[in-house]
Amino acid sequence: MDEMNVDLARLESDPAPDEVSVPEQLQDLVIDSEDVGGFLNELAAFSASAVSQAVGVDVLCGITLSRRRRTATVAGSTHEARLIDEVQQAYGDGPCLEAMRSHKTVHVPDTSTEERWSEYCTVIAERGHLSALCVPLELDEGATAALNFFAPQAHVYDDATIRSCELYASQAERSLRLAVRIGAKQQHAEDLQEAMHSRTVIDLACGVIMGQNRCSQDEAFQILKKASSTRNQKLRDVAESLVTSVANHAPVAHFEP
Repeated sequence: MDEMNVDLARLESDPAPDEVSVPEQLQDLVIDSEDVGGFLNELAAFSASAVSQAVGVDVLCGITLSRRRRTATVAGSTHEARLIDEVQQAYGDGPCLEAMRSHKTVHVPDTSTEERWSEYCTVIAERGHLSALCVPLELDEGATAALNFFAPQAHVYDDATIRSCELYASQAERSLRLAVRIGAKQQHAEDLQEAMHSRTVIDLACGVIMGQNRCSQDEAFQILKKASSTRNQKLRDVAESLVTSVANHAPVAHFEP
């Protein structure tokens, strides 16, 4: 990622004419990222740098994104940042998940003395992360996310910094919303292509069965379906195996490059 600097204080005032605004920098991240996961990691690194400058200590940033019918996606500015969020997912509760559920910022001034989510907070305190700030992102229906900032000192985030982080999050969520929409369209296209390929393979297999058994297409499909059930294999896998055995190579749909 190209180095980009951002000062959280600049969010509360208009940038100078020769400065690139925070929203513009975040939009560049969307454009430069190949997928949602890549964007999340870039956003985490960008956000960690921004908050580190604001509070004067090195801050890690983890991002958790939950989308309907998909497992939660965890990204981070470093491997450690991702690990902290993954540990929270394993516990099934914590400040980040609470922020996502309540749609409210959750501040943990000192993880070593925090009584809420005590097991999780004890673990991350022992790893040297003594304060946490989790800011929810408002996304489209069916998706929730949070920016999670972890600092090596207790009581790092004061009221002014929290407000600035919330303002920054309001800018970041616009870019994340766009990235999620683009990712959803890409996934839909991939799912459609996969469905078309499966349909093609099954139709080819039915054609083979029709030729071998001199039966109708419906009868051929029932034969293929019965073989799938008997072998406890997916219908497409049985069809692909049959076509490959006849053609001596895996079937290729005409719409594939």
